[in-house]
Amino acid sequence: MKEALRNKTGFGYVVKSLLSGLGLTWKHFKNARNRRTPEYVSDENYFKQPDGMATLKYPYEALPVPDNGRYRLHNEIDDCIVCDLCAKICPVNCITIESVKATEDIGMTSDGTKKRLFAPVFDIDMAKCCYCGLCTTVCPTDCLTMTPVYDFSEVDIKNMVYHFTDITPEQAEEKKQLLARQQEEMAAAKAAALAARKQG
Repeated sequence: MKEALRNKTGFGYVVKSLLSGLGLTWKHFKNARNRRTPEYVSDENYFKQPDGMATLKYPYEALPVPDNGRYRLHNEIDDCIVCDLCAKICPVNCITIESVKATEDIGMTSDGTKKRLFAPVFDIDMAKCCYCGLCTTVCPTDCLTMTPVYDFSEVDIKNMVYHFTDITPEQAEEKKQLLARQQEEMAAAKAAALAARKQG
């Protein structure tokens, strides 16, 4: 008798629990007829929308990106002085830089800093990046920035390497030869000046 009563009472709890869950589900279905507007957390209207469908129709809808968000890196190569500070501070070595010294005047950056180096290689491997933002902090000309672009997934991981350069490999080779020639001429002139000083 007690066993039958216990089973009957347990069955009642199960039915009650199922009906409670079903009621909650129907309540969500009813509220889902309304959609929440895609607003950022800091917006005053964000918490005034307790009901409604919260799922966004991405990529047609997306939450606004915060101003201090750290996402994909971008280098404005025309403002880069190839100082190598970003590559040195990077904790995961995702920035690769090669430089060639200029033998002629190559202009200035937008903030008035004189450019003395070319960048035949300036690669950023976003597959390695840990999004710490240290490289953007140490950049003296503010040419390296983190953009609001966060959706840049790729099928091939090699496409996660972004190339920024101001000269082609052929031009880089030509600049290296010009620099080597200039250094040879300077060394020859220095040797001739020393020889003339010893004779005089």
